[in-house]
Amino acid sequence: MTALDTRGIRRVAEAALAWISGHRAEFALGEDALAAHAQVNRIWKPLGELARVCGTVCRRTAPSDPLHACAADLLSYAWEQTGRGELFLRLQRLEPFATYPLEVYATLAAAGLRHPGYEAATAVVARTRGWRLTEQQPTRRLGVLNAEERCAVRRSGGSMPRTLRRTWLGGLPEPWTFERESGYALTHVVFHLTDWGDAGPSGLPPDLAGYLADWLPPWLDTCLDAGMWDLGCELLAVAASLPRRPEPAVLQDAWARIAAAQHASGALPEEGDGVGEDSDQYFLLHYHSTLMAVFAEALTLGRPDEPAPAGVPRRHGGQGVLG
Repeated sequence: MTALDTRGIRRVAEAALAWISGHRAEFALGEDALAAHAQVNRIWKPLGELARVCGTVCRRTAPSDPLHACAADLLSYAWEQTGRGELFLRLQRLEPFATYPLEVYATLAAAGLRHPGYEAATAVVARTRGWRLTEQQPTRRLGVLNAEERCAVRRSGGSMPRTLRRTWLGGLPEPWTFERESGYALTHVVFHLTDWGDAGPSGLPPDLAGYLADWLPPWLDTCLDAGMWDLGCELLAVAASLPRRPEPAVLQDAWARIAAAQHASGALPEEGDGVGEDSDQYFLLHYHSTLMAVFAEALTLGRPDEPAPAGVPRRHGGQGVLG
């Protein structure tokens, strides 16, 4: 039986996180962070993704692990960028019915970094009909419900099952209808149901878990064949969140291809070979896939709630985030 090359997977994460650390300034919130027409996906989204991944790494590594130290430093950096949460309160006052501040804030709250004033103000708005009836795509709605639960803004658990069945994955579609957009949608459905890996596979209904166990391997292979490294890493993170993971040979082949696609700098392009470092799009076309490689590694090399599969070392499951 093929065993996972855990050292090789670890090297991918080490190089990727080192690249992220070297580019931390590009995650900074600019002066336009509170502007009415700010580009949220270019300003707030990268910072939230940085916090999400670094929080996961901190929870799944021992404080003595160099990865833990690097991730904790980046997490502290992200928190400071928000004025230790004060910017979320200001955003809430400027855009009370916008959900993206809560979704980004939830990534920090998951690491124990909280701003009581923001949570109290948002809880008031979350009790309104206007907030509850905001029209959103089902997958996005799951993300908002999960953020509400994480921040104790509103109890939303009863709405999760109904929303799930309106998503692409929740409908158990014909496997051959899988494509890029449905791929990203299904990965995020799994992330929301498992609380980004923190809750383990128990959040996945049995029919979804079985469906993914059958079809995730060929979808992963298809994406990697097409050089879709970003989506490939997200699918590897999903694989690590299933009650029954794919065979080690499947995972080993996938990680070997990710390692081959990774640049010497540690950056992983979203697709293909990416763009040159002299391009003004270099960071935007590499940061997310590089973060997802770190995230997938953190979930692959152990779970805090159960023993790791054969050949995979157990990770520290302590509650401390900043050491």
